[in-house]
Amino acid sequence: MTESDERSDEARQTFEYFSNEYAQALHAFKAIEDQSTTLMLLGVADDLRGFVDQFIEMSTRTKRLAEEKNEPHFAEWFGELIEKAEALRGAIPKR
Repeated sequence: MTESDERSDEARQTFEYFSNEYAQALHAFKAIEDQSTTLMLLGVADDLRGFVDQFIEMSTRTKRLAEEKNEPHFAEWFGELIEKAEALRGAIPKR
């Protein structure tokens, strides 16, 4: 295997990793967003805030890793998810 092939394999693996992470993050955010109204009506806004905070923390770590691995598109997409999650967090009433 040549050095070029190894770089190609590494690039493909990196792309697959971030693709999977982004798909999972998108799915998680959609689930949080879809359940947010119900959770607030049930009076568990603190739990919802915790879910959103965990999501932001995870997405921020993955965004940083994408930047380190020179994957600007994934970094940008995770940045957009973080912004949406922060907006959602801002809409959660404080008790």
